Amino acid sequence: MLHVLLGVLVFLLLSEALLRMLPVSSPTDSGYRIDPMVLNYPPHHEWQMSTGWALYNPQRMRANNAGFAAEYDFEPNPQAVALVGDSYVEASMLPLAARPAAQLQRSLGGQRPVYAMGGPGSSLLDYAERIRLAHERWGVRDFVVLLERGDVRQALCGSGNVHARCLDRHSLQPRTELQPPPSTLKRWLRHCALAQYLVSQLKVDFRRLPAQAFPELLPAPAGGGQARPAWPPGGPRALAEAVAREFFGRIGPHVAGRLVLVVDSDRQRLERGQAANDPDRDHFIRLARAAGAIVVDAEPLLRQHFGHSSLSLDVGPYDGHLNPLGVELLAQAAARALLGDAP
Repeated sequence: MLHVLLGVLVFLLLSEALLRMLPVSSPTDSGYRIDPMVLNYPPHHEWQMSTGWALYNPQRMRANNAGFAAEYDFEPNPQAVALVGDSYVEASMLPLAARPAAQLQRSLGGQRPVYAMGGPGSSLLDYAERIRLAHERWGVRDFVVLLERGDVRQALCGSGNVHARCLDRHSLQPRTELQPPPSTLKRWLRHCALAQYLVSQLKVDFRRLPAQAFPELLPAPAGGGQARPAWPPGGPRALAEAVAREFFGRIGPHVAGRLVLVVDSDRQRLERGQAANDPDRDHFIRLARAAGAIVVDAEPLLRQHFGHSSLSLDVGPYDGHLNPLGVELLAQAAARALLGDAP
């Protein structure tokens, strides 16, 4: 037994040493540092990101003075454009020059700075808090919000894509759901390359391991084991209306210039020539236009692209984020809308 334990220890130590030489994702150390409702990184923090077991697309990341993964520091500037969104805006799998903020700035002629305010694992109501912060702290007047197709649904509390603001799943009333600070053990594991590889690269969820290994020993879930309904009461239409009401109510005092919403679509279905089926997304677009926002619906742009090209717009089969070509397509459309041309 002693030899077995010793062998396991040696294996773990060798694995740790090997992984420390490879581009395994390193700790981001996110927290509520500059605003109680905005999750970000420590200012000037540096970390490493890669994708999947094979460590695809390794990138060195750096936070600016405001704790966002951005090319330069944020300063008060009413000419700046805030680009708000989730991991689609941060785009940690792309080189810096290919990320949405850099491409949008080039599409605008390079005359206006673009403040990249991405927050992986967030959704629409969190975007509203970043819009507020950008206006209050740096005087930003114009905003481009990059929405992924699931952002409306992800605004529900418990979706796993909430930094602070969300809607109760049953009542659709606004709530605050802050992420708890990490435990001492979790903080330690974040600096262990082997643990980071298992969690960040292989997506192992240690909380589910007992259920996966010994399902017969665990009690049945409440409600007879039925899956949680995909939609709250009232369905996708009611959800879109509640999210739109809360989102536009919160950003109203802070958008002094133009608000451009760029809404992604189901690229996989469109690439196969099928119809996208996102009732909450489509209804939110109608509500956003009625509220005065400039909406760039990506669906016609994507259909046009796939109609004459076989080039994918995804990073890869292992990652559905936009690749540089996909980012360019949407950044140019956003720039045209922001400059007053037809989206």
